[in-house]
Amino acid sequence: MKKVLVIEDDSHQAGTLKAILKARKDFECDIADSVKSAHLKVKKNGYFMAVLDLDLPGLQEETTLDLLDSKGISVIVYAAEFNDEVRERMIARQVLDYVVKKDSQALDYIVDTIDRVHKNQSIKVMVADDSRISRTQITRILKTQKFIVLEAANGEEALSLLKRNPDTMLIITDYKMPLMDGFELIAQVRKEYATNRLAIIGISAYGSSLISIQFLKRGANDFIIKPFLVEELYLRVKQNIEMLEHIDAFQKLSNLDFLTQLYNRRFFFEIGNKIFENAKRRNLELTTALLDIDNFKKVNDTFGHEAGDKALKHVAGLLASNFRSGDVVARYGGEEFAILAINMDRKQTNKVFNRIRTLIKSQKMESDGNKIELKVSIGVTTRILDTLEETIKRADELLYKAKRDRDTVVCD
Repeated sequence: MKKVLVIEDDSHQAGTLKAILKARKDFECDIADSVKSAHLKVKKNGYFMAVLDLDLPGLQEETTLDLLDSKGISVIVYAAEFNDEVRERMIARQVLDYVVKKDSQALDYIVDTIDRVHKNQSIKVMVADDSRISRTQITRILKTQKFIVLEAANGEEALSLLKRNPDTMLIITDYKMPLMDGFELIAQVRKEYATNRLAIIGISAYGSSLISIQFLKRGANDFIIKPFLVEELYLRVKQNIEMLEHIDAFQKLSNLDFLTQLYNRRFFFEIGNKIFENAKRRNLELTTALLDIDNFKKVNDTFGHEAGDKALKHVAGLLASNFRSGDVVARYGGEEFAILAINMDRKQTNKVFNRIRTLIKSQKMESDGNKIELKVSIGVTTRILDTLEETIKRADELLYKAKRDRDTVVCD
């Protein structure tokens, strides 16, 4: 759900926020310009987030916040100015965040925060702390930010939880815990997870620099001293999560072909050699194929290079959606694609690749009002030769035979 309610009587401010949310993040947004309108919209529509103007005429703060909370709607409040008393009141109400209107970056901050919280709904964060009070406090802050929170009372519980939840992105761990302390927990986690895959924040009431240094030396990404401000914890968590996301995005970009968004040739061989070694040890069956678009030069010459790019993306999309997630599909070069299909039934190989060939021919591509039929030739081998390069060469030989007739599959 990507629907936001803006409760604001300033039509310019509300309209601007709505436009930015739609343009930048594709969020749907409703505007309520009065308390009555806000209450009616909350009762009738489903929102995951609300932006509430604390200066709204007639606003009964407790009543409105109670209603939003009862519907599970996270709230960002903003007002002309904030002071310590308002801040404490909002934190006590577990308001997601607060923003000062006169800040020139206020709307950008609100939009980025809404986007961040929407992403948080699929992110797992673990809290390892033997103090129930401390664990509950941290968990409450994280759940306000919509994270999926896992709780452990010591290092051993945390490791067990991590095995069952290997997609956890961040662990917040105390230093002193029974059975296994924070230092040992980090050491064990780092045997399986690098710092660019899973972030760890150490926390401790023992605020000496030696404790923080030991945390960092053992592989923690960050360290916080207890007691901490709610905002400090959230911002540290946000920074570490976003750093992992940036690294992941960079790695994906380096592994993908820019045009087709399939794996590129370099990554094909990087991951393919690992799969191939497993196949040589007979841990799995491997089918290797090369696919080439027939008469691709004619598409470029007749309809233009833009149509040629569309053709590559069209074929790539069909390949990506018709092979399993465990298979490797890559743009091998030019108009050629490579496929490593894992544990494909050998008796079905010819049938599977002919189905792909027929599908590509039947799904005509549109470009500038033209419907263009694309045909492909495919060479497929189920042999496991000495190296992946030799196996690819065999698939290429079979592709060469297929290209003599075109629109053909040749298997061995």
